[in-house]
Amino acid sequence: MNRVKTIIKKEWAEVFKNRMVLFTIIFIPLVFAALPLIMLGVGGAFEVDDFTSEMPEQFTQMCGAGLTGGECFQVYMVSQFMLLFMLTPLIIPINIAAYSIVGEKTNRSLEPLLATPITTTELLIGKNLAAVIPAVLATWGGFLIYVVGSAIIVKSVDVMRALLDPMWLMAVILLGPLLAILSVNFAIMVSSRVTDPRAAEQISAVIILPVLLIFFAQIAGLFFINSTLILFMAIALLIIDSIMVYLAVRMFQRESILTRWK
Repeated sequence: MNRVKTIIKKEWAEVFKNRMVLFTIIFIPLVFAALPLIMLGVGGAFEVDDFTSEMPEQFTQMCGAGLTGGECFQVYMVSQFMLLFMLTPLIIPINIAAYSIVGEKTNRSLEPLLATPITTTELLIGKNLAAVIPAVLATWGGFLIYVVGSAIIVKSVDVMRALLDPMWLMAVILLGPLLAILSVNFAIMVSSRVTDPRAAEQISAVIILPVLLIFFAQIAGLFFINSTLILFMAIALLIIDSIMVYLAVRMFQRESILTRWK
C-alpha cells in the first residue's frame, strides 16, 4: 500500500500542476449542476394544471398525486439532465489517466519509475486511484450542489421527494465510481499504446459516446431511465470494469513500452 500511496501522491503532484486539469475538475461539475437547476427555475414558472396533456407519456408517469402541471414539468425537465452526473466521472478521468503513461514518457519520467521494484499491478492501482478519486469526489460534489440548489429553489416537499428519487441517488453514488473505473482503464490502455498525449486524450474520449447516446435517446423520448435499467447498468459495468482492468494489466508491458518509445 505504501507504494500505491506513493504513486498517487506522485500523480497528483504532477497532474494538478496542469491548469486545464484543474479547470476540468472544477468547471464541469459546476456546469452540470447548474443546468438542471436552471431548468428547475424555468419549470417553476409554469402553473398550468392541464400541462401534462401536452407532454410525452413519460411526463405523465412522473406526475404523482398532489403535483401540479408546473411541478410535473419541473420534475420531467430536471430528469432529462440528471444523466449529466453520469458523464462527469467519464470526462474528468480522461484528462488525468490519458496523461498517466504517455505524458510520463514524454517528460522522460517513466523509465525511472519502471526501473523501481514496484509491480505492474501496484503501478496501475495507483494510477487508477489517482484518477478515480478526483472524478468521484467532483461528481458527488456537483450532485451535492444540485441538491442544495434544489432545496433553495423548490418550495414543494412532493417535488423535492421526486427530485431526490433513490433511483438518481443510486445512479450517482453507485454508477459514478464504476463509470470512472471504466474511463480510467480505457484511457490507460490507450495511453499505453500511443506516443502523443493529445492523441491519447482524443481517442480516450470515445468512452463518453455510450452515455451521450443514452442522454439524447432519453431526450428524444425513445426510452426513459428507471431503477431497473440503472441496476442492470451497474451489474454490466461491474463485469466490464473487471475485464477492462484485466486488459489494462495485460496490455501494459513494461519492456515493450520502454523499447518501443526509445
